[in-house]
Amino acid sequence: LATIEESIDQLTALVGNLLDSSRLAAGVVRPELRLVYLEETVQRALLGISRGATGYGRAELDRVKVDVGDQVVMADGGLLERVLANLLDNALRYAADGPIRVTAGRVGNRVLIAVADEGPGIARGSEEQVFDAFQRLGDQDNSSGVGLGLSVARGFVEAMGGSISVGDTPGGGLTVEIDLAAPQETPP
Repeated sequence: LATIEESIDQLTALVGNLLDSSRLAAGVVRPELRLVYLEETVQRALLGISRGATGYGRAELDRVKVDVGDQVVMADGGLLERVLANLLDNALRYAADGPIRVTAGRVGNRVLIAVADEGPGIARGSEEQVFDAFQRLGDQDNSSGVGLGLSVARGFVEAMGGSISVGDTPGGGLTVEIDLAAPQETPP
């Protein structure tokens, strides 16, 4: 029964990503930009992946260190949560047992959110390729996904008026950086 439940969760996640990809391609994603508190959104994303197809346990989730302070962005909370869930899922899956750090800071009228791991990273020159649909770099095993997570993440971030990029983590690993608008005024 546990295997059946895990398979259903994986299939549900795959169908969800396929539908999101189709919605993005059709141009029907209409984000509602509001003040979004990053601490709450990251915690909801972690809760979501602990219950989702991967079913990460407490030990894996304890590897994620969140230090976003009281940062607030202008975003669609649901879309940003899904973006962060995809990024955290990838980091937990590919970064062995190392720590994963989620940080954020304001730079002018933008907020930069970083998800950094200490995994194997990616080959130089493939920074844009990781965002292609159905792309999984170094693919030998396709049992844990089909390569839509980062493509959907980019589509959602761009729909919210932001950008997303990947780079090396100093000391080894991968850092994914999201750039979103900061609110005009700091909330109380």
